[in-house]
Amino acid sequence: MRKKLILESGEVFYGKAFGADQETTGEVVFNTGMTGYQELISDPSYCGQMVCMTYPLIGNYGINRDDYESIEPAIKGLIVKEICDLPSNFRSQMTLDELFKKKNLSGISGIDTRRLTRLLRNAGVVKGKIVSADADEQQVITELQGLELHKNQVAQVSTKTAYANPGRGFKVVLVDFGAKLGIIRELSQRNCDIIVVSHDTTAEEIMLMDPDGIMLSNGPGDPQDNPQALEMIRTLLGKVPIFGICLGHQLISLACGATTYKLKFGHRGGNHPVLDLKRNRVDITSQNHGYAVDQESLKNTDLEETHIALNDRTNEGVKHKIHPCFSVQYHPEASPGPEDTNYLFDDFIEMMGAWKGRS
Repeated sequence: MRKKLILESGEVFYGKAFGADQETTGEVVFNTGMTGYQELISDPSYCGQMVCMTYPLIGNYGINRDDYESIEPAIKGLIVKEICDLPSNFRSQMTLDELFKKKNLSGISGIDTRRLTRLLRNAGVVKGKIVSADADEQQVITELQGLELHKNQVAQVSTKTAYANPGRGFKVVLVDFGAKLGIIRELSQRNCDIIVVSHDTTAEEIMLMDPDGIMLSNGPGDPQDNPQALEMIRTLLGKVPIFGICLGHQLISLACGATTYKLKFGHRGGNHPVLDLKRNRVDITSQNHGYAVDQESLKNTDLEETHIALNDRTNEGVKHKIHPCFSVQYHPEASPGPEDTNYLFDDFIEMMGAWKGRS
């Protein structure tokens, strides 16, 4: 079935539909990963977004039972150059098209993703809509230009009730702003006793659980849309070690007095080089964020910069000068992407051990 992708800026891309036969609207972004489409589709941080894959062939190793990062996808749509209908992999259980039909998701293939990516790099992130080939283009453009995308996306993807992932090691409360299962996997491998709580859980409720550490997860949207989380973090600072990832990193920075801003086209992919200023080494990282911490604003806080992105020199990590608290903008749990930086979970374990030993 023929479809077309229409952008609010007026560009139109014709292609072929896959997945559910329905229209879908979202913020159009691009991802530079060559693999990892299953993890990407199930990453809650993509809530409200349609993702353009820069790699030309997607779906070639199918979909399997193990590589999901959430139970239900929050992505709005997928945009690819070519979709593979005959995947080849010993773990493959279904095609990408079959998954999209089962999950009621829409995608479009056969478009010039290189042209679309260059457009997004030049113009920045834009709103778009996948519609039928005969839809009125000017009407859709007008609709998109007047459309305000949903805010408070964290509430859409966060767990509604707390749940446990038991272990015999340190007790970690994972605050779910849209957490990927990769975070739970890394903590579980270190035998942590994990309690996952909703994004709006208060500091008092968390302290009643008597945690050895707090983990602030990744998540979608503007970090400034989460004022209750900032108050929670301020209250917990100095009471228990804290480790933040992606949105968690931005929230720690905001809670300590820094500011954030929206990047022109964000960082999304599994191949982003980051300089670790403390270790004086470069790591290749997995990233997925559209906002960044303003480096100048860090100078008036108790945070010191620990990591910077080598592609555009933006901030990628901070550490508190007084309290046991650190965070990174990228994803050390990878999924998908390189596992160069999963040692940060070991740093978190060591921090909790030192803090508990001191008390």
